Amino acid sequence: MVAPAITIDELPEFEQRVLDVLREPLESGHITISRAAHQADFPARFQLIAAMNPCPCGYAGHSSARCHCSAEQIARYQRRISGPLLDRIDIQLEVAAVDPLTLADSTGGETSCSIAARVQQAADRQQQRQGKRNQALAPCELEQHCKLDGYGHTVLQRSMARFQWSGRAYHRILRIARTIADLAASARIQESHVREAIQYQRALRERDLPC
Repeated sequence: MVAPAITIDELPEFEQRVLDVLREPLESGHITISRAAHQADFPARFQLIAAMNPCPCGYAGHSSARCHCSAEQIARYQRRISGPLLDRIDIQLEVAAVDPLTLADSTGGETSCSIAARVQQAADRQQQRQGKRNQALAPCELEQHCKLDGYGHTVLQRSMARFQWSGRAYHRILRIARTIADLAASARIQESHVREAIQYQRALRERDLPC
């Protein structure tokens, strides 16, 4: 069964304590509620799709140079999303503003039908290989199904050291790289798949790097 999707806009505008409640269901697929002497456990597996502006005014990095937010204001705004919550979001992408001429151009591009077919083929490969989706692979199963060659392992280790990622982030990158390989109909995870997976985890990670 496909998990339902939950969409959240203006993610940093929510209180951090509210956002951090999402950590348990994102990690385990269930949530536990305790009241007095009673405790109840509920299934809560879902797909989270969240969006946020790059800064309080929304124009940081825009070609119009309309942003007048200071570096400290931008950092404070982005830090509203805690590191533990980021660790539980598989893919993080920075999306630039689209030129109006590009929006008006309706030619070219892959159709939704062809993309859906490719995604289904990748999902079928996962079921045939391991009996479950890559997202459901336990850490102990990653060594068997997400093996990296020497180059891929080196690239990932360097990124782990540079961005000071946690073990949870390491496992997520392996799952993403395995999925990218499946979409490319590749039996093995190649270095290019690892590099692409790393790019999907960098959107908000470089903010805390030392100068």
